[in-house]
Formats: sequence, C-alpha cells, structure tokens
Amino acid sequence: MTHVAYSTAFAGGVPLRVYQPERPRGDALLWVHGGEFTGGDLDMPETDWVARELARRGHLMVTVDYRLVTAALRFPAPSDDVLDAWAWLCNHAASLGAVGATHLGGASAGGNLALGAALRIRDGDEAAHGSRLPASVVLAYPTLHAVQPAPSVELVELLRTLPEGERKPSDYSLQMYTRLIDGPIEDAPPAAVPGTAHPAGLPPVMIVASEIDVLRPSAEGYDHLLTEHGVEHDYVVEPGTRHGHLNVPDTTAALATLERIHGWLLKR
Repeated sequence: MTHVAYSTAFAGGVPLRVYQPERPRGDALLWVHGGEFTGGDLDMPETDWVARELARRGHLMVTVDYRLVTAALRFPAPSDDVLDAWAWLCNHAASLGAVGATHLGGASAGGNLALGAALRIRDGDEAAHGSRLPASVVLAYPTLHAVQPAPSVELVELLRTLPEGERKPSDYSLQMYTRLIDGPIEDAPPAAVPGTAHPAGLPPVMIVASEIDVLRPSAEGYDHLLTEHGVEHDYVVEPGTRHGHLNVPDTTAALATLERIHGWLLKR
C-alpha cells in the first residue's frame, strides 16, 4: 500500500494540510472535518485517514484546521476559514498538479461548512475572494438544518437499537446550531443553515448518509430539496452505519463510502 505523506501550508492564518498523490488524476478536493462545530481536528480519522486514502487513489487532498466555535467565536468565523482555504486551493491547485476539477466537501458539521461555503461563493460573498464555484460538493452524513425534518418511523426504530450512551436528544441538532449562531436561529444567514437555502445555481452534490443516525433526516430533507429544484445530485444511505462512520478506519462501511466518493470524483 502506498504511503501518503502531507505538507503544511497556510491560507492567511488558516493551517492546511496538503496530501499529494503519487499518481495524480489531476483533480483536487478540499475536505472539512466534523465535530459539532466545537471539536474535531486534522488528526482524526475522518480528516487524516480520509485524506490519505483518497490521495492514495490519486486525488490531491487539502484539509483545513478551521476555527472551532466557542462562546466568544461564532459563525461566520469557521465558514470564513473554509472560504480562505478554498481560495488558497483554487490559486495553488495547478502548481500542485491538479489542473482538472476542484471539489469541496466535508463530513457532519464539515458538510455544513462546505455547503455553506459553496452558497457564499454562488452568491458572490465578499469573503469568497471571487473564487470559482467547486466542480461538485461532497457531503458525508451532513447536518444542514437547525430544525430537521421529522424522522421516519423506520429511522426512529433504528435509533432505538443504539446503545444508551450513543443516543442523542430530540433537539440535538438545534443545540449545535444554538452554539454556532450568535442570535435567533430564525435570523441565521442561509449559509449557516444551508439545507434551507434555495439550491439553484449550485454544482452537482453527492450526499452519503449514515443509516442509523439522528442527523439522517437532514440529509434526506436536502435530497428532497435538490430533487424538487432539479439540481443534479446523488443520494445514498450507507447500510448499517452510525453517524461518523468515516471515523472508524478500514471498516467495510468506511471503505465503501470512500469508494463512493472516489467514483463520484472520477466522473467529474
């Protein structure tokens, strides 16, 4: 198995890791980790292992150490960091050997930040530095709504099979967004709750949901919204998985999701 090392870089003051493939396919993906907006880092498997494995498959990978939310730091700070990282990748991709498509994606809260950044780019937000839209957006078990659609009866039954310590309260999603957003949730900018923003003008979107996941209704709801508005996308539920399954390296489910992402990137 090919070992993939990384180098460090900075987008302004935002730390990045750059994973260069031994046999590049010419594309690139900026990958944003999850962690409820308040946690996560560049060493967690969802970041480092995913980046190494996709780089091993030929994709230039960049991960971003965005600022985590605290009582004194809220949206748009982490989103601004993702936009800075995206601008850096757009400016450096060719010199790093990625002359083809450049993609943006993330897992869980990182999926929120990735999609929110794409919306800000689409809308010409000044913080986007005039960057081009990504060729596609890749979302793994994302949280995209502060108030999620109601779960299906089937999902409710699946969630009851989780060990007591892994079960989340019914307002779990709302709790995350209350920490992220400084002010009333109903006044939040669309990019902070990207599942509620009109999707017209977005590039193709890939969504991989975890099957036994309290956040799955957010992914399902966004699938329905993209379908309603005719936005090209792919939606799949990874069978038997719990939220964060990319944080369990080399398992059948995590490898299956990596292959899905790899296949998606190859088609773009």
